[in-house]
Amino acid sequence: MTMTDPIADMLTRLRNASAAKHETVDMPYSKFKANIAQILKREGFIADYRAKEARVGQDLEITLKYGPDGRQSIQGIKRVSKPGLRRYAKSDSLPMPLGGLGIAIISTSSGLMTQKECLDRGIGGEIVAYVW
Repeated sequence: MTMTDPIADMLTRLRNASAAKHETVDMPYSKFKANIAQILKREGFIADYRAKEARVGQDLEITLKYGPDGRQSIQGIKRVSKPGLRRYAKSDSLPMPLGGLGIAIISTSSGLMTQKECLDRGIGGEIVAYVW
């Protein structure tokens, strides 16, 4: 069966695994998903990620991060630009989720970046997701 929106599937798996207090979550691998995981790790939302061999192709294994009291690092995650309705932002009107406490993942011509990196470089792009 073909998946219409693999990025939304990734975000849903992260949201559900975090809510269920799982240690890791597996999903089909793609470079785009690995780049999202890299941003989430750099920003402190996940502990680690790695590509591992699966029966067919590769899987992306993400190790979730929790606080000392067992609280999730990912409080919320939302897909913004969807296959049926793409959302773009110019460099002067980039979103600031939760007033700058969260991050927006932006797909630019220079690769995936957060809204803060886009502001520094003065570029816009497609808004992939919000994470807080």
